[in-house]
Amino acid sequence: MRRIVVTLALIVLAGPALAHTGTGAVGGFGAGFLHPILGWDHVLAMVAVGLWGALLGMPLIWILPVTFPLMMAVAGLLGGLGLALPAMERGIALSVLVLGAMVALRARPPLPVAILIVAVWAVFHGWAHGAELPEAADPFAYGIGFVLATGLLHLLGIGLGLMVRWPQGERVLRLGGAAIGIAGLWLLAGTSLA
Repeated sequence: MRRIVVTLALIVLAGPALAHTGTGAVGGFGAGFLHPILGWDHVLAMVAVGLWGALLGMPLIWILPVTFPLMMAVAGLLGGLGLALPAMERGIALSVLVLGAMVALRARPPLPVAILIVAVWAVFHGWAHGAELPEAADPFAYGIGFVLATGLLHLLGIGLGLMVRWPQGERVLRLGGAAIGIAGLWLLAGTSLA
């Protein structure tokens, strides 16, 4: 089993050989997959969505982590078309702050409001991915990669969020949400200084 996992990881991480110069896509699936995982702002926001969904329970445990990548993909397309989104970096930092706060406070808004909160912050993350898409990249493969990685980060958050069933689990998760929110404040401070 370990050999299969290692082989699949190497396939995903491998770049194109580009044996024929001028052909092949730079920044395809592998770059799209790694991009969200290597950005702490994205990791924190995605894990927070999964945590919040797990804390809220059914049906939001699945609706929130599905809403985010769907909205992110639409926004990624718009960002990839070169359309500008004002205050994109601030929006990403605010997403980390707000989503962390939702977990820390165990916020329980009505279902449509929770979906709207997640969808709004997904726009900033998706737009950033689309805007950062390298010109030579295969946009479809890159998009599939970043949406898949986002979904996996949501699943990580859900898995951690299931700790709420353990004694002291909710307390640990709420502290984790507070830590994410504080990281969002730090990220926000960095964007306002820039």
